[in-house]
Amino acid sequence: VALSAQGDQDEALQAVRDAINAGLPPSRFFQGTHQGLDAIADTEDFHKLRNQYRGELAPTVMLGRMTGTRVAFWLRLPNGEQAQVLVYKLGEEEPATQTEWVTASAENDHVVEVSVDGLKPSTDYGYEVRRKSEDDETLYLSLGGKFHTFPSTGQPGKFKLAFGGGAGYVPPKERMWTTIAKTNPNALLLLGDNVYSDAPEMPEMQWYCYYRRQARPEFRSLVSQTPVYTIWDDHDFSVNDSHGGPEIDKPAWKRDVWKVFKNNWVNPGYGGGEEQPGCYYKFAIADVDFFMLDGRYYRTSPKLPEAERDMLGPVQEKWLLDALADSRATFKVICSPVPWTYEAKGDSPDTWNGYKAQRTRIFDFLTENKLEGVVLMSADRHRSDLWKIDREGAYPLYEFNSSKLTNQHTHPEMKEAEFSFNGNSFGLVHFDTTAADPQVRYEIIDIDGKRVFGFDLPLSKLK
Repeated sequence: VALSAQGDQDEALQAVRDAINAGLPPSRFFQGTHQGLDAIADTEDFHKLRNQYRGELAPTVMLGRMTGTRVAFWLRLPNGEQAQVLVYKLGEEEPATQTEWVTASAENDHVVEVSVDGLKPSTDYGYEVRRKSEDDETLYLSLGGKFHTFPSTGQPGKFKLAFGGGAGYVPPKERMWTTIAKTNPNALLLLGDNVYSDAPEMPEMQWYCYYRRQARPEFRSLVSQTPVYTIWDDHDFSVNDSHGGPEIDKPAWKRDVWKVFKNNWVNPGYGGGEEQPGCYYKFAIADVDFFMLDGRYYRTSPKLPEAERDMLGPVQEKWLLDALADSRATFKVICSPVPWTYEAKGDSPDTWNGYKAQRTRIFDFLTENKLEGVVLMSADRHRSDLWKIDREGAYPLYEFNSSKLTNQHTHPEMKEAEFSFNGNSFGLVHFDTTAADPQVRYEIIDIDGKRVFGFDLPLSKLK
């Protein structure tokens, strides 16, 4: 990049060759935005080098927005290519469905999204990504993988999901994604600090952090077969312990960060869209509803008087309460990027500890409306915990917290928790709503695949 910026094209191209020979994936140069390589990106030698590795440039594939009958494919294509997705029912030769050819462009960072409908619930499918060059129409077959559709929405079912946060880019820890894949979860929930860009006014840094994670084979393999659902926290939104403030477009960088985030995931929703940006949304698996919260975009300063502090903003709070009131799900899981438990981070106001009035309003709403089956999930702390939040006159709320997927930095274990573990780990949550007494099981799995904790929570304890 430095040589390219100085105009030393020959030396810059040789540096690219040396980096690839040393093991850096070719996709880091030939897929996505050419940040810093503008001076050589359109040269004949650069194009020749790209064509030399074209066969190795499989598109990055991520699954998302899954239901029992539908799935979306997020693709970042090699520059100048088109793609088509074919979906097969396992064991059958003819595709069950296929998409039209789509073309990625530099304007959207070479990302396209396509979806297929008409699938059957709780069914195994395979898929294939076909791609071709716009220049020579050469067809490349990039075998994608397989996936398992969700149970029918609103109906009892059995499924499991993996969740966590704290996923800084630490190469020796990237094997965590393989460990998660071995548990064969139906979905992956990433609850914040999914990358550590810490540069809200530098889109180049944000892109770089997403590119290097997406280049890892362990991550690519996992998300190409497991639908992903994400929200952000401070390090992938802004900087440590940050608050965006109540205004939609102040600071000016907020909307731009939102656009980069939105372009790198395939969520069912992104707040209220262009009119009310954010990363909050709702989705369902079987008869379990998940409410994913944005705790940063509209968060006010923790230095305000306590009664005036607001983590979600009035629009998101109303959306959450209305959605909870409308839910007929057996379990209702509210996912926050930061812990609900006040003790999880000492006296720090960065968790719900700093926004007690709003948390009280939400919890009181649950009590007043007799909403049963509520479970809390969260991230942020670099460990995995089980917390129990007692409430006067109502059932206790259990919080599953996990946020040390790949991070090296560790937070101390908490004796106040029901259980606390600070090794690299993730949460594995099993739901069975077909049982006479529907049940949630929370397990903590370490990076080597060892189960270090398990907790059963029947619905009868959440009434």
